[in-house]
Amino acid sequence: MKYTTIPNTDIKVSKICLGSMTWGRQNTEAEGHEQMDYALTQGVNFIDTAEMYSVPFQEKTYGATEKVIGTWLVKNKNRDQIVLASKITGPSPTFASVRDNLGFSKEAIDDALHKSLKRLQTDYLDLYQLHWPERNTNFFGKRGYTHNPDEQWEDNIAEILESLDTYVKQGKIRNIGLSNESPFGLMRFIEEARKGAPKVVTVQNPYNLLNRKDEIGLTEGLHRENVGLLPYSPLGFGQLTGKYLNGYPEDARVTLFPNYNRYHNDNAFEATRRYKKIADEYGLSLTQMALAFVTDRPFVTGNIIGATSMEQLKENIGSADVTLSEEILKAIDEVHAAIPNPAP
Repeated sequence: MKYTTIPNTDIKVSKICLGSMTWGRQNTEAEGHEQMDYALTQGVNFIDTAEMYSVPFQEKTYGATEKVIGTWLVKNKNRDQIVLASKITGPSPTFASVRDNLGFSKEAIDDALHKSLKRLQTDYLDLYQLHWPERNTNFFGKRGYTHNPDEQWEDNIAEILESLDTYVKQGKIRNIGLSNESPFGLMRFIEEARKGAPKVVTVQNPYNLLNRKDEIGLTEGLHRENVGLLPYSPLGFGQLTGKYLNGYPEDARVTLFPNYNRYHNDNAFEATRRYKKIADEYGLSLTQMALAFVTDRPFVTGNIIGATSMEQLKENIGSADVTLSEEILKAIDEVHAAIPNPAP
């Protein structure tokens, strides 16, 4: 396993981060425990979750994933071996049943954090992330930003950091991160850090061969401000395994949940075919080529992989041992130049 440290900290993390969002719905508690057991034996020490998981969201499974992790931590008594990240849900009518006070007010943070800690059966989080912004911006598959002159958001980033800092000082949060965030958002948080607020150390955004849009603006900020990227969906909801190229397997996520179709437009399929051709030419699986590309980007702290089966999990974690040659990287960039960011 390859390791790095979370920027601005001494926390050592595996370059493969274990995603967890299927545990409690698509995967049972026992299956979630099996995945964590295996990941730990392979050197993975970084687990990412969120209060709203499992996914797809439904009220009866809200918090289920954190509970699965909590029972595993208690059973194994290994909290000190794990770097644990979770997220507070942003405002959205879709998730109204999560809490009455969605968003990042002082009261919301207090409520969400303590509920997560209780479900996880721990007294601290190594990384606590804002799952998506309160303001209107282009996340969750939106290619560009469209300004809404009637938006009610007022810049409250200083207040959010002040509230989070309360729990940093109490030892309940070790570090703060963002998710589904834009260059503007990152730099506003950095600006407040220059005034004395705690600095965000990571941004968790979608990033994969079909969605490299953060290279356009965000990654410069990551490099210059020493902030790490935690890419999620590195396989584009499974598209970059190639399993959808010849139809829709009956147990696949997009088959079961058709609204997860962000990576299923014509250009995304064409780019996937071209990437698979490269992988085949060099004797790699498309899965491992796609994951290795993400893991080895210089701005990536931890590549968040997920799986619903042990077979998938073993291949995904095994990608950490794959190093792509300059010839492969050049071929990848040629496809990217021809079909850039087909599925942001």
